Amino acid sequence: MMSNFKFALPVLLFMLLAFTGFAQTIRGTVKDTAGKGVPYASINLKGTGSAIIAYTVTGTTGQFALNLPADVPKSGLKVEVSCIGFNKQAKELIDFTAPCNFTLGIAVNQLQGVVIKNNRPFLKTSGDTTGYKVSDYSSPQDRVIGDVIKRLPGVQVAADGKISYNGKAISNLYLGGDNLLDDKYNIATNTIPHGAVDQVQVIENHQPIKMLKDKVVSEDVALNLSFKKDAKLQLIGQETIGGGIPGKYDENLNAMMFKDNFKAINYLKGNNTGFDLAEDLISHNVQNYLQRIDNNKPGTMLSTGTAGDPDLPRNRYLFNQSGIINLNNLVHLKKDVLLRANLYYLHDTQWQDYQKRAAIYLPNDTVNYSETQHNKRRPDILHGGLTLNINKDKYYLNDDFIADYNHNTSYSALTTNGTPVNQVLRDNIADFSNEFNLMQTFKSNNIIELSSYINHIAEPENLAISPGLNPQYFNNGLPYNKLNQTVNVPTWFTNNYISYKIPSDYVTQTYRAGFSLQKQRLGSGLNTTQIDNSVNAVTDSTRNNLNWSRQKLYTQAIFDYPGKVLKVNLTLPLSLQQTNYSDGFFAVDKKSTHLYFNPRLFVKYQTGVENYLSLVYGIRNQTGNIADIYRGYILKDYRTLLANNADLTEQRDQTAALGFNYRKAITLFFFSVSAAYDHISANNISSSIVNNNIAQNIVLPFANSTNSLSLSGYISKYSFALRTTFSGGISWQSASSNQVQNNILLPYKTISVTENAGAETKVSSTLNISYKVIYNQLSSKSSAATSTTAIRSIFQQAAINYNPTERLEFKLAGDDYYTHTGTLNNQKYVFADASVRYKLKKLKTDFELSANNLFDTKKYNALYLSANNFTSNTYTIPGRIILLKATFNL
Repeated sequence: MMSNFKFALPVLLFMLLAFTGFAQTIRGTVKDTAGKGVPYASINLKGTGSAIIAYTVTGTTGQFALNLPADVPKSGLKVEVSCIGFNKQAKELIDFTAPCNFTLGIAVNQLQGVVIKNNRPFLKTSGDTTGYKVSDYSSPQDRVIGDVIKRLPGVQVAADGKISYNGKAISNLYLGGDNLLDDKYNIATNTIPHGAVDQVQVIENHQPIKMLKDKVVSEDVALNLSFKKDAKLQLIGQETIGGGIPGKYDENLNAMMFKDNFKAINYLKGNNTGFDLAEDLISHNVQNYLQRIDNNKPGTMLSTGTAGDPDLPRNRYLFNQSGIINLNNLVHLKKDVLLRANLYYLHDTQWQDYQKRAAIYLPNDTVNYSETQHNKRRPDILHGGLTLNINKDKYYLNDDFIADYNHNTSYSALTTNGTPVNQVLRDNIADFSNEFNLMQTFKSNNIIELSSYINHIAEPENLAISPGLNPQYFNNGLPYNKLNQTVNVPTWFTNNYISYKIPSDYVTQTYRAGFSLQKQRLGSGLNTTQIDNSVNAVTDSTRNNLNWSRQKLYTQAIFDYPGKVLKVNLTLPLSLQQTNYSDGFFAVDKKSTHLYFNPRLFVKYQTGVENYLSLVYGIRNQTGNIADIYRGYILKDYRTLLANNADLTEQRDQTAALGFNYRKAITLFFFSVSAAYDHISANNISSSIVNNNIAQNIVLPFANSTNSLSLSGYISKYSFALRTTFSGGISWQSASSNQVQNNILLPYKTISVTENAGAETKVSSTLNISYKVIYNQLSSKSSAATSTTAIRSIFQQAAINYNPTERLEFKLAGDDYYTHTGTLNNQKYVFADASVRYKLKKLKTDFELSANNLFDTKKYNALYLSANNFTSNTYTIPGRIILLKATFNL
């Protein structure tokens, strides 16, 4: 008994001492806004005077226990929590028995912020966002924000307006954080005055859905325009009236608003000066969108076979008379709830005159033909879109309704190898779709998603060709009046799925199951109108009545690791696909069933705060579409007959890409390099019979493969000493393909090289100089032929802007084009433009006198090479244009 007491006494004394030192324990948890525990957060107990009384850190799940000394006064205490990457938070300690829980918001400056500021351009970086201050890169001659974006270090703008950042195309452009234009961002870059914009912000790892931020990996880069305070408070607008010679006009009336709760860009435009208003309507990422929803829309099947566009800016060669009304409005109904409406109508008339010489090189022969064409197009394009978007931390809803109607008529009067041909193509497209997406977060932080997409499209096409052409092919050698080809492929498509996301501290798991259905009917006929005006089918082999359906059941497992240093996305889709098609004209009734596994891996490793490596690998198995298996001939244009004699195309595409992106904001230096390999294997090959009058194409059931390897690099550096942005890039691509022509297998290897360099110099506040040069080389060679065809071209562009006073501006610009081939004489063209602008500040009015194509060049020759097909096109282009414009600013 005594021995037990002796043992218990020290234990009791130790417990009493412990309770006199620490009377109570404060317990709680620390979580982030997504509900995840925050490990290793610092917990400080502070008294009066901010003295730290006790200290601990959270465990791996965010829980903590903080011992409260017994001799500490129980009033004036507070618990303070801090952790790198989160906002600091503190609470007064009132109830010592209740849990003391914290929810920390992510700090804006979770990565080290860098601000470089002096009397020279600077960048501001914060986390994934890089900000360019517009006033540092603008010049007095700039009209719209697109003029400034072209000068930003690390940013590239393609001829069609597509924007890339350090070698990667942007996914969207936002206005004050809002998606007003839904990927048609040329509307913004060509319309918004640069003076209204404070910063152009680049957002990497962009995730537009709030509830998915930091849960799934995003590969997107987006741009956001932040507006100046005064631009948010008032209506912004301009009215431009212009006229000139020969018989030219240019009109523009716009009104814009960029408030926090309401944004709008609305305008009327019209001109006949060669500026293509349809360029505003380009959706730069539409192919990525259609691939995401797995919608393989039928393409236009008929054409007049006219020449493509020359390698010139459109205002250099386009004869047009166009007008557009474009209305884009977005309103926030309440916080995180917006309604957007987009509506436009474009009417245009375009003319084109050109001469074409084509040579198709075969091992034992060369097929030549020539054309002289006068073409006219009259597109009418009507678009309407309505979007409701609710984007909250725990709830997301988006519904997009889009309707399009395009009425296109094309006329072509041509002479081919001495024979006159008239063509009229009528092509009408009616297309509507609705995409619905809903996400909801449960109390467990798991997320359920429902998605439904439906689309219907019809495109009746009618091609009339007169007089009766090639009677030996189409009318048993007898003369006739006209050929008439009709085609229509009405299509219904729907894709629906349900998915369940399970976020965790490390990996977000997503499991998805869905189905899609496509139903189509390809109807076509080729008829002749005889001398007596009777109408006959050419032959039974020129009719199609093909019914098609494709059903797909699919499931996906997606794993995202959205780490700060390492980001990984692994997608494992499995689909069971059944395709049925039948045509009674050719006794075709077939069914195919395939089980496809199309994995894709994306890895991004942050080698530094501003640098990263990226890796993409994917396998895509797919079958062809209805355009691959019709048996009846279709006359695509006056000289091309198409048909198929093979089963449904089966194709396997393996791609791999590796890239490295480097940025150093403090020195305004950007660098990127990438390599990509693509291998496609298919079960058929294209075959053609070509002569001087007509080409007959047919798909044959033979194994075929193509390979492509590409390397590219980009660099951009701002020189503070020279006040100049230097940029340059190089790309190299090698592609191998096969084709059968005149019963000869022709394997071709095509190599293309592009090099470019440029400089934008701000010599002073009154003088700016820009220069760029692009070198292209394209060569094509076949092991079955002895000759190699190559084209080399150099394009140079320079401009000088001079402002002797605040009111007066001068600009002189020039383009130089040089093309060299071994078969034709070298081609060289020089264009020059000049303008002078005078500002009346009190009246808020500018007057501008401009002269385009000062040397009055009216012909342009363009050379093209594709495999063994070499063409030389001579275009008639507008001569000198002199225009006087007055712009009134609201």
